[in-house]
Amino acid sequence: LSAAISHVLGLGLAAAAAAASGLASSLKWSLTGYFLRKLKKVKKSNGQVLAINEVQPVHLLPAMLPRILNMPDIFQIFERNPTTIKNYGIWLRYQSRTGYHNMYKEYRDTTLNGAVEQMYNEMASRHRVRSPCIQIIKTATVHFKLCKRDNTKQFHNAKIKFPLVYRKVRPPTRKLKTTFKASRPNLFM
Repeated sequence: LSAAISHVLGLGLAAAAAAASGLASSLKWSLTGYFLRKLKKVKKSNGQVLAINEVQPVHLLPAMLPRILNMPDIFQIFERNPTTIKNYGIWLRYQSRTGYHNMYKEYRDTTLNGAVEQMYNEMASRHRVRSPCIQIIKTATVHFKLCKRDNTKQFHNAKIKFPLVYRKVRPPTRKLKTTFKASRPNLFM
């Protein structure tokens, strides 16, 4: 499952006579037709999806969204720094067996797509929520001072160290390599 922002262009069959006036355009995290059903009142039997273009996310200003939605030739918008790790906050709403719940999650990733994919995996494992039942309300890059979750905060230490486990002694040259050894390797250095 790969999560990505999609630019979805759809048309209701009743609006087919009106053609261009009935076009519905949205820029959403769409893994399913959820937003067409809920926001535009179009379901599978009385509507059709004309185009779905995957968009790589940028920190879009709300003022830019109407301009982007009116430009059908946009296929990809690239992230500014796809190699640096950032903190992402995701506000979401999901449907469980008992009702609807709102939630805020924080993730560390290099891209927003990666953070959303982590969120889908975590919601499936911890809460048994399938991806069609999750609606992302808002995403944002969060400054490290504003992070709330301890899982995210533990990586903000400048002097953080990770243990090097299973360090295997290797021969310095290929000539000294042997298939069988007289003693077992010592992995505790």
